[in-house]
Amino acid sequence: MEADGTTNVLIGVQYIRRLWREFGTTIQWENVSESLVHSWNLLVSYFMVPLLRFVLVICLALTVMILIEKLFVGAVSLTVRIFKIKPEKRYKWEPIKQDEEMGTSVYPMVLVQIPMYNEKEVYKLSIGAACGLEWPSDRVIIQVLDDSTDLAVKDLVELECQRWKSKGVNIKYEVRNNRKGYKAGALKEGMKHDYVQDCEYIAMFDADFQPESDFLLRTVPFLMHNPDIALVQSRWRFVNADECLMTRLQEMSLDYHFKVEQESGSTMFAFFGFNGTAGVWRIAAIADAGGWKDRTTVEDMDLAVRATLRGWKFVYIGDLHVKSELPSSFKAFRFQQHRWSCGPANLFKKMAVEIMQNNKVSFRKKVHIIYDFFFIGKIVAHTVTFVYYCTVIPLSVFFPEVDIPYWGVVYVPTIITLCKSVGTPSSFHLVFIWILFENVMSLHRLKAALTGLFDAGRVNEWVVTEKLGDAHKTKHVVIDISEADKLVDSLLTDKSADSHLTKPCIPKLKKKKAGITDRFYYSELGIGAFMFFCGYYDAAISKKGYFLYLFVQGIAFFVAGFGYLGIQTPND
Repeated sequence: MEADGTTNVLIGVQYIRRLWREFGTTIQWENVSESLVHSWNLLVSYFMVPLLRFVLVICLALTVMILIEKLFVGAVSLTVRIFKIKPEKRYKWEPIKQDEEMGTSVYPMVLVQIPMYNEKEVYKLSIGAACGLEWPSDRVIIQVLDDSTDLAVKDLVELECQRWKSKGVNIKYEVRNNRKGYKAGALKEGMKHDYVQDCEYIAMFDADFQPESDFLLRTVPFLMHNPDIALVQSRWRFVNADECLMTRLQEMSLDYHFKVEQESGSTMFAFFGFNGTAGVWRIAAIADAGGWKDRTTVEDMDLAVRATLRGWKFVYIGDLHVKSELPSSFKAFRFQQHRWSCGPANLFKKMAVEIMQNNKVSFRKKVHIIYDFFFIGKIVAHTVTFVYYCTVIPLSVFFPEVDIPYWGVVYVPTIITLCKSVGTPSSFHLVFIWILFENVMSLHRLKAALTGLFDAGRVNEWVVTEKLGDAHKTKHVVIDISEADKLVDSLLTDKSADSHLTKPCIPKLKKKKAGITDRFYYSELGIGAFMFFCGYYDAAISKKGYFLYLFVQGIAFFVAGFGYLGIQTPND
C-alpha cells in the first residue's frame, strides 16, 4: 500500500512538471497585464461610467428641484415683507379688553408646559421667564414636567418651583417614574392632570427658552378670535449665536428656516412644522388630532401634520422672538441633527399614505406637505448635499468621460446659496465657510434620514441636546448671603434632601479617562482623506479644476474630524 501511495505521488509530480514545461514557460506576463487593463477598461466603460453618469443626472435634476423650491419660498417671503402682509392682516386679532364686571375671566385659562431632563444649567431661566408672563395669576398654570434622572437636579428644580409658588404663582411640579416616550410621553402625561381640563390653550417652552413677558398677550388673541387656528408659532432668537464660529453658522441655517420657510408656509398654506417649543396650541386641536404620540423622535412635527390633516390652520409670527440657546459643542450638535433628520424621514415613511388618502385638506396642500415639506426639505436636501457635492464631483476626476455641466457646478449651487443666505445678512461674509460646514453635516443628516426611512438601529435614539447656559464661562459670581442662608436652612431642615446629599440612590457609572483619540470623529476624517486624494489626483493628472474645492472641503472635514468645531465641554 505504501508503495502504491509513493508511486501515485511520483506520477503526480511528473505530471505537474510536464504541464509546467509545456505551458508555464510560455506565459507572457505582459499579456496578462494587458488583459487586466483591458478588463478594467471594460468595467469602467460599461459599468462605472454609466453608473456615475446616471447618478449625476439624478443629482442635477434634484438640484434643479431644490432651486425651484428655494426660489418659490423666497418669492413668497419677499412678497410678505414688501407688502407687509402680517398675520394681523390675514386673521382677526384684537388685544384682550379689560372688563370691570367680568374681571379676569375675560382671559382664557392657559397652561404653560416646560418639559425638562437634567437641565441643571438652564432650568431657572425658563421657569423664571414663564412665571414672569403678563397674565392674570388665577388664569394661568405653570406646569414643570421633570424627567430628570439626576436626583440633585431634580431637587433643585423642585426647590425653584416651591420658591415661585411661595410668591403666589400657580405652578405645578410633576414627575413620573419612567421616561417612556421621552418628551412626547412627558407632555402626554402632563395632559392627564385634572387641572388641565380647565385650560383652553397650552404654551410650550423647552428648558432653555425665555419668552418675553408679553408673549401670551400677543399669541393667545389669534386663537381666541379665529376658531380654525390650532397653533401660533413664534421665532427663535439665539442668545449665544456669537459664542463661536459653529453657533454663527447654525444661526444662518435657522434664521433662513424661520424667516423664509416658516413665513412662506404660514402665508401660503397655513401649515409648517411645529418647532416643539415657543408656540401656543389650542387644546381641543391636540385632542382632535389624536394627542401626543411617541412613534418618532419628532413628536412636534407628528402632531402638526395630523392636526393639519384634520383641517386646522397654523400662524407664524415672525416679529415675536423667544430667546433660546444653540448647541455649542460639535458632539451635541451631531446628536441634535441626527434627531432632526432621522425623525422627519421616519414620520414621512409612516404618514405618506395617510396624507395622500386624506379628504379634509385640498390637493394643493397635500402636494405641499408631501413634496415641498417632506420630500424636498427632509430627504432630497440631505441626499443631494452629500451625494453630489461630496461624492459625485470628487469621483468625476477619475473619469474623463464624466463631464459635469458648468451650470450644475457653479450657477445653480450659487443661486441656492444666495437664496439661503438672506436669513442672516450680518453673516454674509461667512457664506463660503457655511457651505463647507453644511457639506460636512450632510454626511450625518443623510445617514440619519436613511436610518429613519429604513427603520434602522438608531431610529428611536433620543439624546437631549446639551445646554450650557453660562456654566462653561469663567466669571466672578456674586452671592446673596441672605438667600444662600435660606437655601442652606431649607436643605438642613429637609430630611429627604439630606439623604441624597449623603448617599446617592443611584450609583454613578465610572467613566474611563478620555484619551486624545476619543475626541476624533473617524467618519469625517475618512471623507476628508478621500477629498484630499481626489484633489491631488485632479491637480496632478485629470486637470478638471476641482482640486481647490476638494482640498478646502477636505480641510473642513478634517477640522470637524479632529474635534475643532465648537467649544469643548466637560461631557466631551
